[in-house]
Amino acid sequence: MNDTGKSVARTGITFGSALAIAISWSLHKSILWACIHGFFSWFYVIYYAFTR
Repeated sequence: MNDTGKSVARTGITFGSALAIAISWSLHKSILWACIHGFFSWFYVIYYAFTR
């Protein structure tokens, strides 16, 4: 994989974690839940999208 592909993949993972943390914080106002949801990143974002 070239350097561009690696940076895109790395950015996608970081964005997914940040999005999951932001969603979690807005709902729960808990650092613990935000960390857990940030770890699961895109799984939590997809779960949130389907349950809202």
